[in-house]
Amino acid sequence: MLAAQRQRITEFFQAAVAPLVAGTELSPNIVLERPRDPSHGDVACNLAMQIAKPLKKNPREVAQALVDALLANPAAKELVASAEIAGPGFINLRLTDASRQAVVKTVLEQGAAYGQSDAGGNEPVIIEFVSANPTGPLHVGHGRQGALGDALSSLYQSQGYAVTREFYYNDAGVQIATLATSVQARARGLKPGVDGWPESAYNGDYIQDIADDFLARKTVAASDGEPVTGSGNVDDIESIRAFAVAYLRREQDLDLQAFGVKFDNYFLESSLYKDGKVLSTVDALVKAGKTYEQEGALWLRTTDYRDDKDRVMKKSDGTFTYFVPDVAYHTVKWQRGFKKAINVQGSDHHGTIARVRAGLQALNIGIPEGYPDYVLHKMVTVMKNGEEVKISKRAGSYVTLRDLIEWSTGETPEGQERDVTRGRDAVRFFLISRKADTQFVFDVDLALAQSDENPVYYVQYAHARICSVLNQAQMNIDETALSNLDLSLLTSPREAALLAKLAEYPEMLQKALEELGPHHVAFYLRDLAGELHSYYNAERVLVDDEALKMARIALLVATRQVLRNGLALIGVSSPVRM
Repeated sequence: MLAAQRQRITEFFQAAVAPLVAGTELSPNIVLERPRDPSHGDVACNLAMQIAKPLKKNPREVAQALVDALLANPAAKELVASAEIAGPGFINLRLTDASRQAVVKTVLEQGAAYGQSDAGGNEPVIIEFVSANPTGPLHVGHGRQGALGDALSSLYQSQGYAVTREFYYNDAGVQIATLATSVQARARGLKPGVDGWPESAYNGDYIQDIADDFLARKTVAASDGEPVTGSGNVDDIESIRAFAVAYLRREQDLDLQAFGVKFDNYFLESSLYKDGKVLSTVDALVKAGKTYEQEGALWLRTTDYRDDKDRVMKKSDGTFTYFVPDVAYHTVKWQRGFKKAINVQGSDHHGTIARVRAGLQALNIGIPEGYPDYVLHKMVTVMKNGEEVKISKRAGSYVTLRDLIEWSTGETPEGQERDVTRGRDAVRFFLISRKADTQFVFDVDLALAQSDENPVYYVQYAHARICSVLNQAQMNIDETALSNLDLSLLTSPREAALLAKLAEYPEMLQKALEELGPHHVAFYLRDLAGELHSYYNAERVLVDDEALKMARIALLVATRQVLRNGLALIGVSSPVRM
């Protein structure tokens, strides 16, 4: 059901209920839903059950009065074909054929803008995702964050928000020190397992690559950083640290480039210390009376904000715990004008949420209680050749995002340039195809399969199938001309189902936004592809009847557009042939 149709039907119910609640304090909320079973109609409303009890009337009698009033409204006749009462008082409406068919004209007229909205009013939103430590290549968990965060960003943009995609680099702390000593050990000729190798060092082959380039005095630079040249001096740990961080930031840039993810801003944790933000945040919490000292450590009274226990801010050795710069960072986000902030992180960050929010509340600078929002995802298990893959030779202890893209691309015929689009599409689609907080198994063999069991292939094939039919028609597609066709011939059951699914797209986007759930887009695309394939198998498009053929071509062009819109939103291509 299109937004304009929803609004009009809501108005019809408002007019129908007004006489029933006149003289009372009732102000019913009219909610229109899509019945789970399509055989029950196109629209369901529980209005009668809302008002029956306070009116002391039988719900079915109230429903009948509402139905009678609605059907008596002349304006409703062009939208509502029939109404019936079900169960304890649900009202089910069936739309007219013309109102169902209207979606084709709407899609063809709006094109890539179909489903988009200006409801966000250009409100600034910052979405932070990936935010990997620059201590190694991006792993598949970072990939899931990348797919979720980028799709969520596009979703917010489609609904009228001014989105900033941000990558927060944890380039300070113990892990960076460990990276530097690991590279230093390799540069001195040591390898994992030999005497003298640091116990906590990173063991991946990439550490040797960094050491080799450092000794060769090569120059590297991340996308937003100054070039760093290796000094070649194995005793200069600070030079090694700077080079290693720059090297791995560049490597992560390449991973993200292969994945098709771009960021608007990169924020360095180290800048919070350099600019005094961490110290000023701690000072503000002390002045607010929200801290205390115990056993040589500084504690934050997070139990004042529903945490299960107070948390250490500064340890007895004078170093800060990891959530303190997070509080400073989110204070900076708020000061930058982002009243809405969303973090996409692994579920292992769950404990951080209460601490960060408690710190922000304790500052008492107007930040609301639930700031920021979080989307937490579970990790990914990778299966290949029927077995779980746990490590990568390059990374040493985990499967990298680049591994996953390359595996999902498959073999490249000899003499042809490698095209990672297929792998990127599969990885992106798969990684948002489940709700973020559910476990996910990425089956590389399935990602390579050209069958209906492969969801991304199934959806992309629907798009390619439509392109094939249109090529067979040997005609130039003019969306404007198609939108002015007589669509009244689109009345078969499969056409009705496909039309209804096209009309669901804008509502689905709104639901996905409200639930911070881009998985809804993947679910919808699979359903839409299923309706298209069912329609294709049930009805011929290029029939002899010219009027019917053109109406069906218009339906296919509209379906292709919605498939294209949805795939673009999640960063997946729309191939014209497969």
